[in-house]
Amino acid sequence: MTVHPAGLMPAEFSAHERTVLCWPARDDLYGDRRAEAEAAHSAVAQAISVFEPVTIIADHRHVERAASVEGANITVLELPIDDSWFRDSGPTYVYAADDSRVAVSFAFNGWGNKFTPYDKDARVASAWAQHNGDPVRHVSMVLEGGSINSDGNGTLVTTMQCLLHPNRNPQMSQAQITQQLHDELGAQSVVWLPHGLVLDHDTDGHVDNVAAFAPNGNLLMQGCSDTSEDDWARLEINRKVASSSFDSAGNTLQVVDIPILPFVEADGRRLVVPYLNFYVGNGFVLVPTCGNDADDDMLQLISEQFADRKVVGLDVGVILALGGGGIHCITQQVPVRL
Repeated sequence: MTVHPAGLMPAEFSAHERTVLCWPARDDLYGDRRAEAEAAHSAVAQAISVFEPVTIIADHRHVERAASVEGANITVLELPIDDSWFRDSGPTYVYAADDSRVAVSFAFNGWGNKFTPYDKDARVASAWAQHNGDPVRHVSMVLEGGSINSDGNGTLVTTMQCLLHPNRNPQMSQAQITQQLHDELGAQSVVWLPHGLVLDHDTDGHVDNVAAFAPNGNLLMQGCSDTSEDDWARLEINRKVASSSFDSAGNTLQVVDIPILPFVEADGRRLVVPYLNFYVGNGFVLVPTCGNDADDDMLQLISEQFADRKVVGLDVGVILALGGGGIHCITQQVPVRL
């Protein structure tokens, strides 16, 4: 592998300068439930703003609505956007060898050209970084932020289902993608889980629904206790793969199972609200919930892996799932400058 990667991707649980999220922009995404979606974005922004500054990016059509979100720690920035999933369209930050902070802008193609237009979202990573005074490095490989998770020490976890899908980088092999993750994000070890969730059609199985690193080095993994669900077998395979994988230091990964996977019915659709789509910030973990009987128990399991943080459940899981994502999907961390 290349000896000198261009930077190292910090963990989500490293110190943040702020969190950035985007206001709902695509008119057809939520239909007549747009107000509910806006309320969910507002609730997420306000919950995070208790712990760290929040910037809400809004398209010019929705700046006034975004500005109505109350909070002294919340600011609104007008930038052109197509959609609200800044986890995927926003930059991935790395620390360069000189400890400078660099915004990496991977190519964005609307999750394999499923959602068009996406030309504004393809530029928003650079637009935000330039506004924030961060140097930008453009990378031609297609990659969404929700498809990777970092332990901050050179270990990344991803899914084959997404990164090897022909609608992303059909010209690249798994080995070539692994090399690119090393070169751009400093990955010394890439854990390739086979599967995302069955119902995650929009992203082709993003890893942020099934796995995330904790500060103690453990890998939290979404399980499914219902053996009649197709996800049960898929997530069992993921767990076995992870349990036999190694981090960048050569240590066998320690897996922590979050065994309940909530399913809900809304607007005639069957949806899934994974607890693993949580977001970690300065002193908190914000977890999507949906009123499942297991909410309290799963929040407790998560809190045991984040002992120095307040774990907060936020009942926005259903409406965000209707749009195709969750709390992690609408948020993007900006790490502090070293």
